Amino acid sequence: MSISATSPHPGHRRYFFDKFAITERLLERCLGEALSAGGDYADLYFESVTATSLGVDEQIVKSASQGTSAGCGIRVLSGERTGYAYTDNLSPERLLHAARTAALIASGPAKQPVQGFVEAHVADLYPVPLGGFDLDLAARLELILRADRAARAYDPRIVQVRASYAEELRHVLIAASDGAFASDTQPLCRLNVFVIAKDEANTTKGSAGGGGRAGLEQFTGSKSPEDLAREAARGAILQLNAVPAPAGEMQVVLGPGWPGILLHEAVGHGLEADFNRKKTSAFAGLIGQSVASSKVTVVDNGTIAGRRGSLNVDDEGSATQETVLIENGILRGYLTDKLSARLTGAANTGSGRRESYQHIPMPRMTNTYMLAGDDAPEDIVRSVQRGLYAVNFGGGQVDITNGKFVFSASEAYLIEDGKITSAVRDATLIGNGPEALKYVSMVGHDLKLDQGIGTCGKDGQSVPVGVGMPTIKLDKMTVGGTGK
Repeated sequence: MSISATSPHPGHRRYFFDKFAITERLLERCLGEALSAGGDYADLYFESVTATSLGVDEQIVKSASQGTSAGCGIRVLSGERTGYAYTDNLSPERLLHAARTAALIASGPAKQPVQGFVEAHVADLYPVPLGGFDLDLAARLELILRADRAARAYDPRIVQVRASYAEELRHVLIAASDGAFASDTQPLCRLNVFVIAKDEANTTKGSAGGGGRAGLEQFTGSKSPEDLAREAARGAILQLNAVPAPAGEMQVVLGPGWPGILLHEAVGHGLEADFNRKKTSAFAGLIGQSVASSKVTVVDNGTIAGRRGSLNVDDEGSATQETVLIENGILRGYLTDKLSARLTGAANTGSGRRESYQHIPMPRMTNTYMLAGDDAPEDIVRSVQRGLYAVNFGGGQVDITNGKFVFSASEAYLIEDGKITSAVRDATLIGNGPEALKYVSMVGHDLKLDQGIGTCGKDGQSVPVGVGMPTIKLDKMTVGGTGK
């Protein structure tokens, strides 16, 4: 068997061939073993990760680590059954043993022979310097020390600062019995700042962060350590004088950017194909039907250069793409991986993702956002007589079976007579994802993506994602608070 190399990045493949002595013959043998007990399909997911993290608390370096890990996950599909085994030893013996184990778990009638590999032609969304990241910790440490100094200088009421930096370089190689073959090298960095502010009456907190699929050069401008630190400090100081949030049903304006996390949780997960195939999503069976206001168009796009949620190929070796989920209020489709596409007859959207080689892939979001509309943000605010303007969100909970959500707003303001007035604290937004989108009456032209800090959890797996939206107005939403 030979690999037809059409990829512009042959070096990605050579990494595993050269470092771990992986050969085309070994890939063929492993896939043959994986299908030896029957099955429709098998794939191999090789992964090697180098990770660095640093943490500063109270101007003291409290944590610093560097490490590497490598392994391979082997999956066999037989109908709806999945056999999965993995190994952190990439010797031929251990790989073949893992392949046999996965085969026995998913044993079934053999339908597919192993085919010749064709290497996918993939994008180049995040170029990696030759040799990858260097291992000099001094420059990384200086980033978080700069953040610490800037946060403390912002206001004397900032009494505690924590800053952290995390970086990884991930090499992946995917080979499948249907001939799919892909490789990639994926950089990822993130800088975070957390502060606590205190006055005579209150103690508050603030946080900010930024990152993406690039190196240290991205931490300039709005992502500089100083800007991120000042943003975290500003949020904490703002809350010291905030008034209790009102409670009840009212008009709500969501600001651009990070508030897209509400869209991600309340709608995005419900549009992943595995939930819909099992009919456990509130959106199951609704393709072609109206699920939102005609002003709402939602896409998932894994092809935006340098973004945290972007990938040249997903974790099954398929090219990522832009997928329209909701178009002018009409549900157009779901996010699929190879398994859900095979079982439902839908097209594969390149949305198969996994946390590591120890996990099976499943349909997941990449960068999910609402497209811009035609309204001016100031007109949106001006149209509200009494309501809430939510700019930033903290945690939240969503039940994908019915779409119900509860989100806490970490930064929000009253809107009174068309003007933004007092900052409020302890505001929560309560609603139902599919229902909430039907009340969207205005959509701003100021689409903004988040700063590159999102991590999405599903079935115990975490993957990096992006979110975004323009300023939008919802005519009706329940706000939880202790004020009047």
